[in-house]
Amino acid sequence: MGIINLTPDSFYSQSRKPQVTDALQQAEKMLADGAAFLDLGAYSSRPGAVDISAQEEIDRLLPAVEAIAQAFPEAIMSIDTFRASVADAAVKGGAHIINDISGGQLDEQMFETAARLQVPYILMHMRGTPTTMTQLTDYNDIFTDVFDYLQQKYAELKRLGVHDVVLDPGFGFAKKTEQSYELLNRMQDFDMLGLPVLVGVSRKRMIYHLTGGEAANALNGTTVINTIALTKGANILRVHDVKEAVEAVNIYQMLK
Repeated sequence: MGIINLTPDSFYSQSRKPQVTDALQQAEKMLADGAAFLDLGAYSSRPGAVDISAQEEIDRLLPAVEAIAQAFPEAIMSIDTFRASVADAAVKGGAHIINDISGGQLDEQMFETAARLQVPYILMHMRGTPTTMTQLTDYNDIFTDVFDYLQQKYAELKRLGVHDVVLDPGFGFAKKTEQSYELLNRMQDFDMLGLPVLVGVSRKRMIYHLTGGEAANALNGTTVINTIALTKGANILRVHDVKEAVEAVNIYQMLK
């Protein structure tokens, strides 16, 4: 899953594609490199990012969604948003999947919207908001708490009629570096829920906090973690660098 940020302030500067022409070029490159999905976001969820209105998020998002749908009709687009109104507009504009970092917590209409639209829903674990999440890292047991949360939310989605759900443990969201690695170490245990698992660690602080540098220097560490995640059952890798992730998948599959 290739990340296309339609924002001026996402944490990795090279992923910022606020102009439609830039987003189209990035989509073309990612699809050529082997991306199975494109994940478009117009709201930066990094800590300290500027809050924007739902309308501004839609205004950033829709032109790119519509342009990619027209230029690459085969492309499967997911929309990285926690707002039901944004998800609704994007799906009607040509998107196919809702990718909600908040697991429905930040918009009580999100689950009902996913059910009404009958599109796949990516359910992520997070606490608080992008602004407050770094202060909400106390857990009894990180894996058990995240597992129980995802299980409960999945049950709610099923009751509403959302049939296609993908789990995302939410690496780095309301989690210290050590907690993210503990989740990674036990990731195979999410199989108990019988759902696909998405791993999104690309160029995150949990990598360069250990290796030094910043997001721009974290590609090698990203590939290492993606490879580990594949051995633990990851079904989707959400990445800034599609070519390198596809290479990791192809090599891993030779061992199966």
